[in-house]
Amino acid sequence: MTETTHPSTIAGWREWVGLPELGIPWIKAKLDTGARSSALHAFDVEPVPGQADRVRFRVLPWQESDEDAVSYECAVHDRRTIRSSSGHTAERYVVLMDVVLLGRQITAEMTLSNRDEMGFRMLIGREALRQGFVVDSARSFVGGRAPHHARRRNRGQG
Repeated sequence: MTETTHPSTIAGWREWVGLPELGIPWIKAKLDTGARSSALHAFDVEPVPGQADRVRFRVLPWQESDEDAVSYECAVHDRRTIRSSSGHTAERYVVLMDVVLLGRQITAEMTLSNRDEMGFRMLIGREALRQGFVVDSARSFVGGRAPHHARRRNRGQG
């Protein structure tokens, strides 16, 4: 049997990723080929007064923790009606955001949403994954684990 090489990078169903524009080196993300777009847990999402084409928001990178909150402002790429897995629809801002996944920087269309009830602060959908990634659902953290201090913060143990 001949071995063939695959042009895509293999990723696990969950990975530690970075958001360089926000100064967030570590955030745990679920890679979801069932979701078209990517989503980031954001709160205090509001248009910039007098600039309808800009949005400001805050990000909490850690589960169950208010530590290391980041405020950010950027251009609005789009506004979309998103249907959740439970069937509910909501209009959300969409921004373009650089994501570092497995050492590669890609640009993703990111919806800003409240993911407090979700297990992951970030979801990477198939539009972003089409930039050269294949998800192996049997694997996790192919790119390695975040440093111990980041993993402890993510569990709210600071």
